[in-house]
Amino acid sequence: MEHFYDLFKQDKWDVLTGRRDGKISLASDVTGNLPSPFSDFNTLRQIFANKNLNVNDLVVLSGAHTLGVAHCGAFSRRLFNFTGKGDTDPSLNATYAETLKKQCPNPANPSTTVEMDPQSSLSFDNHYFAILNQKMGLFQSDAALLTDRNSAKIAIQLQSKPNSDNFFSEFGKSMKKMGAIGVLTGNVGEIRKNCRQVN
Repeated sequence: MEHFYDLFKQDKWDVLTGRRDGKISLASDVTGNLPSPFSDFNTLRQIFANKNLNVNDLVVLSGAHTLGVAHCGAFSRRLFNFTGKGDTDPSLNATYAETLKKQCPNPANPSTTVEMDPQSSLSFDNHYFAILNQKMGLFQSDAALLTDRNSAKIAIQLQSKPNSDNFFSEFGKSMKKMGAIGVLTGNVGEIRKNCRQVN
């Protein structure tokens, strides 16, 4: 067992070593196993439930959207053609939507990216939940977290500064659960020497 320390010196969690991985990876396996940025809440909940993850895990792990960038194509429909009538997603903060339209004009340039968590995309923190509750979640799947009473309550609890330690702790617990999904046993697969490639 090793300890994982994230790059930003926040909380840590134990990561089990010696996990067996498959030797073949198929793009067709993604559908139904990984949530899409266009997923609604019921779809998200079902995908997570299929992996023995609950609503708390769903919300907490969505907090990983505090890091990184997204390509315009992953959310441009929310800006320019949400219902097929040239409209903007009404669940998206109007001021934020206008900012995004300037960064990602229509049609979307596939190489253009924007921060997932404006002003905090390089810090692993609970800021994602603050912007989410201001209706500034970038993906439709982010906004979907506010459409369910239980998940919205969790998102509200995780947004405040005093709860940042709680977020880090809960994130570590959910990451450990996620790391135990679909573990291969016996002679199936292999323990990789380099996690990025087969032996």
